[in-house]
Amino acid sequence: MKELKENNLVLRPITESDTSLIVFWRNKESVKKNFLYRGDFTEETHRKWLEEKVKTGEVIQYIIEYKKQDVGSVYLRDIDYDNSSAEFGIFIGEDSARGKGIGTEATKIMLDYGHNQLGLHRIFLRLIAENTAAYKSYRKAGFVTEGVFRDMKKIGGRYIDIMFMSSIKNNGGGGYNSIVKFLQAPHYEVAA
Repeated sequence: MKELKENNLVLRPITESDTSLIVFWRNKESVKKNFLYRGDFTEETHRKWLEEKVKTGEVIQYIIEYKKQDVGSVYLRDIDYDNSSAEFGIFIGEDSARGKGIGTEATKIMLDYGHNQLGLHRIFLRLIAENTAAYKSYRKAGFVTEGVFRDMKKIGGRYIDIMFMSSIKNNGGGGYNSIVKFLQAPHYEVAA
C-alpha cells in the first residue's frame, strides 16, 4: 500500500507501531460512543486485527495525518472482490481535530481509492442513526442513505437505530438508482 495525499492530509498505511495510539483512541469515550462494538479495545485485539485482517488484505487501513500529526484512522473492511464491495469505517481520535472537515476529506480520499484504484463498485457503511455530525460528513463525501434499521442494536440497555449508506462507483445503473426508479413508477397492489 502506498500513501494517499490530498492538500494537508496524508493517509499512510497502518503499522504495528501504531498499536498503542489506536488502542488509546479506540478506548476514548468520544470515539467509543460512535462504534457498534463498545468493549475495551486492547493491544492484543489490535495485533490480532492486523495479523488476521490487514495482513491478509481483507482490510485496508490507514492512519490519517493532518499537518504531520496523527489524528485518526480510516479503513475498508470485509473487502469482497467477487462482489466488488467493502465496508467503510473511520474515526477521528484527536478531539482537537474534529469539526474541521478532516473526516470528510479522508472519506473522499478513501472513496476515490476504493472505487478507482481497487475497482470496488459499492462501498457501504453502518452508522448509529443519531450521529448527525457523521451523517452530514458522509453525505458531503458522497454517500447516499439506503435505509434505517430501527432498534437494530441494543447498546447500554437501549435499542438504537442503524443507518446504512453507500457510495456506488459512477452512480450509474442498478443499485440506488434502481430503487428510485422503482419508487417513482406506478404500482399495483394485488389483493391477497
